[in-house]
Amino acid sequence: MFDLAWPIVVIQLLQVAYNLADTIFLGAYDPTAVAAISLAFPLLFFLISIAGGFTTAGSILVAQYTGSDSSESAGRIAGQTVSFVALLSIVLALLGGLVLDPALDLLPTDPETAATVIPQMATYLRIVFAGIPFIFGFYVFSSIMRGYGDTRTPMAIMLVTVALNVVLDPIAIFGFGPVPELGIEGAALASVFARGVATVAGLAILFGTSRGPAVGLADLRLERETVREIVSIGTPTAIEQSMTSSAMIILTVVVAQFGPAVAAGYGVVNRLVSLVLLPALGMGRATNTLVGQNLGAGKPDRAGRGVWIAARVVGGVMIVVAVIAALFPDPIVQIFLQAETEYTAESIRHGTTYLRIRAFEFAFMGVLQVVLGAFRGAGNTKIALAISIVTLWLVRVPVTWGLAIWAGWGPMGLWIGMAMGDIVAAFVAIPWFLRGTWRAAVIDEEPTTA
Repeated sequence: MFDLAWPIVVIQLLQVAYNLADTIFLGAYDPTAVAAISLAFPLLFFLISIAGGFTTAGSILVAQYTGSDSSESAGRIAGQTVSFVALLSIVLALLGGLVLDPALDLLPTDPETAATVIPQMATYLRIVFAGIPFIFGFYVFSSIMRGYGDTRTPMAIMLVTVALNVVLDPIAIFGFGPVPELGIEGAALASVFARGVATVAGLAILFGTSRGPAVGLADLRLERETVREIVSIGTPTAIEQSMTSSAMIILTVVVAQFGPAVAAGYGVVNRLVSLVLLPALGMGRATNTLVGQNLGAGKPDRAGRGVWIAARVVGGVMIVVAVIAALFPDPIVQIFLQAETEYTAESIRHGTTYLRIRAFEFAFMGVLQVVLGAFRGAGNTKIALAISIVTLWLVRVPVTWGLAIWAGWGPMGLWIGMAMGDIVAAFVAIPWFLRGTWRAAVIDEEPTTA
């Protein structure tokens, strides 16, 4: 399991590095640009999350067919997933461009945020929406390879393209030689270009080498039954992730009412939390593959043991990280907010308080990701959806809004409400997992015996 997990952790680290590079360089450029990408992320994630459910379905099915030694079926699923998500990404790119301006017009903000942040947010999103097919392409490749059991190849591609992004980001943001100073527009262009390189490399490996499942061009032709299978498993995950992003949009609306300094502090800490979450995400996705392959091979007990090993390891790591974050929040936040502007000191103050409060959530967050990975690996994506509903819509959104707006706690209410979600969800997910209803595979094929 750990052989699968550590490259996934690195992949997630590199994924966050895309965002961190933008945050660090834009933080040195202008804190309002950091606020802009922070407010932009939920809208972007909403579209990404729709396709994300179907890449997860492809990973689950590839894992279970690989576990049952049905390489032909695994290749067919991989090809169908590529085609289905490619078509979906084009539709979503067009949709994003159409709804962007009306969506921003509906976003309630204070006058200062509307004048300094929203125009930059629109510029950033317009470029990234156009690049959605490039972003999705690598997601599909990485999910398929993860289901097959190869997490190192996506890691290698990601490493190269993140390095490319880190080189391009400052050049495009600040200008260099013949390249003009582009600010937030440059950050968006650099990220889309680097992700496009990752997509081309990934698809070339998938279709041109024997590293992954045996995929041929004929497998790209969509088949009704296969698409139905992908949609059946992927729709709950797509809904789950869409609900997550919808909740983030609502929370963004709340945050935007408190001004650029709060938005910048909120954005920096959310980036840090995404970094902290990497070990849990990596182990959760490895658990996804481990459970899928073991259920496909008819070994549910082995799958269960792996889940609990992963949960204990992740819980221990997250406790250590939480202690560090709670004790030293100031220097951590200051790394990302270095430009000397009228908002910098206040942004750091808000970010420090937010990070210290979120630290109490880390261990619960980590164990939750492992348990959700087990449910998804078993194909029980509806359970993960139900838990997400509890996390977001019964806890995080109402508590955050209630404390920040209704109770008048302001930013402190934001921070406490955000931390409550995964704590409650962990107390829901673990007893549900102990019921053992996840122990059956979703594929019909029996494992091959030698």
